[in-house]
Formats: sequence, C-alpha cells, structure tokens
Amino acid sequence: MQAHLPLLPPAERLGEPDYPVPEASPHTPAVARLFTFGSADERRLDEAVDRIAARLHARDGIGSDVPYADLARRQGASVVPAHPLPTEDYLRALDQQVLEHAVDTASPSFMGHMTTALPYFARSLARLVTALNQNPVKIETSKALTILEREALAMLHHALYARSPAHQRAHAQDPRSTLGVITSGGTTANLTALWVARNAAYAPSPGFGGVEREGLAAALVHHGERRAVVVASSLAHYSLAKAVDLLGLGEQGLSLVPADARGRADPQAMRRTIDEHRRRGERVLAVVGIAGTTESGSVDPLDALADLAAHAGAHFHVDAAWGGPLVFSPRHRPLLEGLRRADSITIDGHKQLYLPMGIGAVIFRDPRRAAAIEKHARYIIRAGSPDLGRRSVEGSRAAMAIHLHAALHLLGTTGYAELIDAGIARARVLAHAVRARPAFELLVEPTTNIVNYRYVPPSLRPRAAAGTLTAADGRVLDAVNERLQAQQWARGRSFVSRTTLSYLPHIRSAVVLRAVLANPLTTTAHIDAMLDEQEALAASILRDLPLPSLYPTATP
Repeated sequence: MQAHLPLLPPAERLGEPDYPVPEASPHTPAVARLFTFGSADERRLDEAVDRIAARLHARDGIGSDVPYADLARRQGASVVPAHPLPTEDYLRALDQQVLEHAVDTASPSFMGHMTTALPYFARSLARLVTALNQNPVKIETSKALTILEREALAMLHHALYARSPAHQRAHAQDPRSTLGVITSGGTTANLTALWVARNAAYAPSPGFGGVEREGLAAALVHHGERRAVVVASSLAHYSLAKAVDLLGLGEQGLSLVPADARGRADPQAMRRTIDEHRRRGERVLAVVGIAGTTESGSVDPLDALADLAAHAGAHFHVDAAWGGPLVFSPRHRPLLEGLRRADSITIDGHKQLYLPMGIGAVIFRDPRRAAAIEKHARYIIRAGSPDLGRRSVEGSRAAMAIHLHAALHLLGTTGYAELIDAGIARARVLAHAVRARPAFELLVEPTTNIVNYRYVPPSLRPRAAAGTLTAADGRVLDAVNERLQAQQWARGRSFVSRTTLSYLPHIRSAVVLRAVLANPLTTTAHIDAMLDEQEALAASILRDLPLPSLYPTATP
C-alpha cells in the first residue's frame, strides 16, 4: 500500500531562514518608541494635537482664502523618506502646510453641507476607537465590541420601527438575526439594502441556483424578464446610481420619476412608471423613498410609496440618511409617516446623528432578510458564527459603533429632539430673513432644515416679483449666483453650497444657493452676517461684471 504523504515536508527540506530569529526586539529606538503605549512622546503629541485643533476651530470664518490650486502646487515630491522623521517635525509641517488651510466644518458660519459640529465626547471616543483597533465584524478581533455594535443597532432599530421590547431582546444578539448593518456611510448602506433586495428577488428556486450563484443574466433568463429596475424620484441621491452599477443592473436599471412641485416623489407618476416597466416584462426590484432629499430636505410621501412597493411586489427602501433622526422629534415625526413600513432604512451617522465621518447604517424591518447576502470563509466568518461580516460589504472596519452607542445614551431621545427641532427652527429663521430682503428670492418653502434661495440683481427684481422673468433672465441669475457662491467659498468667511433645481413649477431650471442648518452653534447673528456678506459680494460682482455682459444677446 502506498505510504501517506506527510502534511508538511521534513524540516531539513525547508532550508535555513535567511534572517535571524530575534531573542529581543530588533528595532531601532526610533521605531520602537512609536509602538510604546502611553509614552511621553505620545502625551506630548496629544497635547499638541489638542492645541492645533483648538486654534483652528477658533479661527474667524471657515478656513483660509488660499485657492485649492495654489495649495496643490505647493506640495513637494511624493516620495517616502528613507528614515523616520521626528514626530514633532512631521506635526509642525502638517499644521503649517495642510491643517492651516483645512475647512472648519464645525464653524457656525459653515452652512453648506451636511457636516457639522460634533459633541465633545466624539473627540475622546475617536482616540479610544483608534487605540483599541478592534474589527467588530469578526468576534476573534473584537468579541465584546461585536456585542456592543449589535446593541447599538437594536437601539436604532427600535427608534425607527418601534417594535416591542420582547422583539428587540429576541433578535439583538441572535446570530441568525440582523437588525441592521453598520457601514462606512450612507452610500454603502444604500448599496447593502439594494443588494439584499436583488438577492431576495432572485433567490434559489427549482432549476435556478439563485442570483448570487448564477448571476443577474441567468436570473433574468430563468424568470423570463428583460431587465430589473429600481424606481425612485429624480431627487434620489447619486449613491443609487453607484449601487445599480455595482449590482449589474446598469444605469438604465435606475428609473427616476420627476419630482413634484414640492420636491417630493409623485405617487401617481411612479405608479404609471412601475406599471410600464411591468408591461415591458421588467422586474421592479425596489421602490425607494427619500426622507430628506439632498437638494432641499423634502420628504417623500412614504405611506403612498409603501403602497406602490406592495403593488409591485418590490422591496421598499427608504433613504433616510438625512431625515431619519426626525423620529426622535414628537413635533416633526409625522413627516415620516409610513417609514415603519420600509423593508430597509438608511441612516448616515455623520449627518443628524452628530457622529464623526465614517459611520452609517442600514436597518432591516425583518431580522432574517439580510440572510440573502450571507457569505462565509473557512478561516473566519463561518456559517452559524456570530461574526457580523457574514452579512456586510466590508470585511474589516473600525469599531465606529462605539460612537453610535455613546451618542444614543448621552443625547437620548430628548437630546436628539432638541437638535432636530432647533435645526428646523433655524431654517425657518433663514427663510424669513430671505423673504424680508429684496435682494433674495426664496425658491422652496423648507420642509426640514435645508433652504434653497438665490440672489436677484436690482434690475431684475421687479420681473422676479411679478413672475415675468425670461429665459435670458434665468441665465443671468444662474451666472450671478454661481459666481457669488464660488467667491464666498474662496473668501473663507462663511459658506453655503449651490445646486440646480429642475422641478420648480414656475422655473424650468435654476441655480440656487443651498444652506444646511444643522449646526447647533449657528445663531441668528451668523445667518444675518452670511446674508450681509452675500449681498456685498454680489454688489462687487455686478460692479466688476456689468449685468448686460451676462446676457447672450442684447440687453432686454
């Protein structure tokens, strides 16, 4: 009988290693010090970082006025140094060359994007997250942090779906259940939700091994369908376009229906679109509602969209990256009527949960639904294990759930309600100030805490007030507002963003200024100062570039 081969070759066949096996640390002192926890060097670095952060946050304005292109030209050769640099030297160069020109997103005058000041505990917890360096998707690299993450997700699930305490206890720590998945942000959360929707729609069946095994093309052939689509309003976040691309549906697999005059999904138009897709032999995988559009903060009629999803036999997903935390506010929670009917909900932590960058979540109504995307490995993430990586895109990520868990405890429902209510109140203050100033036109009555408005030059104000602006006037307004927003950003004193709205009933398309009022540090004085600056900048723009020169033809 043939002898069994050894599992490993004899040691003498391996040869001697070409490096010495150390009996003690072989590292130079410069390298060894970098891995010494709690050293004097580390304490000095922490103190220096605190001083730099305090100084940058104390600046007047949102950042420096040095143009981005000039900063890019200043950078040196991108070459790794041969020897370790002293930590102090590196930090000094970082401060002077980079951080001095960083954007202060915590500034009360920064009103342009969905990024805001953070509660003080986030800074300390960020150090803890880095110091522990846990990977909670595997219990062998986190253990208790995996349990904490599941608890934080259960708390968020309860806030959004209001299920019974018994339901939460039954599923929070059950490895077979997935109440939610922590992600790196809203984009990955939306991708995960639609991944689940696709796999659930094309699950294994007689004669078909399932889409995750055989692919989308085989799934369509098996079911006799031409295409699979996701239906949403035209104001859906561009992450949905990324998701349908990654999932193999193609750009034509995202069917966008024009929004109504309030920037909300039009259920009747959506139903016609859904029925047309089905008539053509196309599967509607998901209907997506938006709770807080990126452009204007509007909220879709979620109850009506839930009915449409049921009509289509489709997954109902709600992108509540911005507006989801309205559930904490008794005053504004009715805007989310129908949210609890969603099969999945996206929340982005760095928005109105006031968490640092790098944490989002997708929450599932059915704790077993995410089993549709489960994957395993032999060395980890085994079938039946508590490893969270079985049902997530990421195989490694930081224990950012510490931030979520802490904020839910340290702010609570009343703390979040106060932040939400105050943000929406600030938006109304800005809307009132815009209406009170002849230089500005409020284009959309804010639903939540995003305000869309534009500057109107003096010569065009009578026609704007009368609603008789021409197409040429509109091009002038677009040009002026583009220049105004760009110059305000370049100046570095205050900031709002801009976008283009194409759903307004009286305007085909308009460049608008977009203010996001979520920062708890922003006061009425900051709002007034920002508008004052915009009026002054606009006057300067019109002096340097007379209005007639902006018309493509003769001055009207």
